[in-house]
Amino acid sequence: MKHILNTLYINQDQARLHKDGAAIIVRHEKNKIGQFPIIAVGEIVCFGFGITVSPPLAEYCASQGTTISYLSGTGKFLARMEGPVRGNVLLRRKQYRDSDAPERTRSIAASCVAAKILNQRNVLLRHLRNHGDEPQRSTIESALAAMANAHRKIRSAETTDTIRGLEGEAAASYFSCLNFMIRSDDESMKFSGRSRKPPRDRVNALLSFGYALLANDFRSALETVGLDPYVGYLHVERPGRPSLALDLMEEFRAPFVDRLVLTLINRREICSSGFDVGPAGDVQMKTDTRKQFLAAYQARKRECIGHPFVDEDMELGIAFLIQARLLARYIRGDLELYPAFVWR
Repeated sequence: MKHILNTLYINQDQARLHKDGAAIIVRHEKNKIGQFPIIAVGEIVCFGFGITVSPPLAEYCASQGTTISYLSGTGKFLARMEGPVRGNVLLRRKQYRDSDAPERTRSIAASCVAAKILNQRNVLLRHLRNHGDEPQRSTIESALAAMANAHRKIRSAETTDTIRGLEGEAAASYFSCLNFMIRSDDESMKFSGRSRKPPRDRVNALLSFGYALLANDFRSALETVGLDPYVGYLHVERPGRPSLALDLMEEFRAPFVDRLVLTLINRREICSSGFDVGPAGDVQMKTDTRKQFLAAYQARKRECIGHPFVDEDMELGIAFLIQARLLARYIRGDLELYPAFVWR
């Protein structure tokens, strides 16, 4: 299986990108700060403000199906530039019909949430295996039991709303234990509960940024296989919200993003001095921290894993595309169920 193309992350405010032959050149002020072979770039993601892309480079990207995405410094999606929409119109029409069919919606939502809960449990179980003397062991075991109970109830859940409620219960149990897995002595790197808009602590800032990157990757994967990332099953549709990308990324939040954040904190690769705290208590990463996180995120995507359904070794980033393809096969009727990704 071939490797996925690289994502080029631009993390410098006021950077300028242009095409020079077979290369993408990145400049800041009058200085050349980067050069990349254009044939190896599958997507350009820009963080910050004032980043410009020359018309010839934008035209080339559009012709090659290379998307250019713009995100804020915190990872909030702002805009996306792409060429003609590709994909099978019949597949998308079937996707739209399924989104209005309660049983089809419930089936996909159940698969995504069941896998998400199992993957969250596996993160906690891995922690207990590695830290047998964990003083909060009984608390974690209680959370594991509650999550297992929520997982069992999914099988008999009759509506998608019920599944959403079970997902919320399991998530609350999981996040109540997340701080126990942080081994840093820095009190500023502790987790006090999930907060999103805006993040209220450094751990939440890292989680939110990682989830934004993951959603963007799944948006690209879904568009590659011809599905509409804005028409989902678990997440309620809202204008501008990539609901289907959010559906599929649920399976990867804990084993990919959460574990990456915990690793960076526990290895002291990211510390509290790498963040800015606003007057209202909102927290965001400094530019160097964001750059460090992006490098770790991209390296994690290149790690080799064994896919549990297709029974093949692949780069983790490829698994995003595989899940999008499996969902497309289910929507077309080639599979009886959508085989969500369960981490081994």
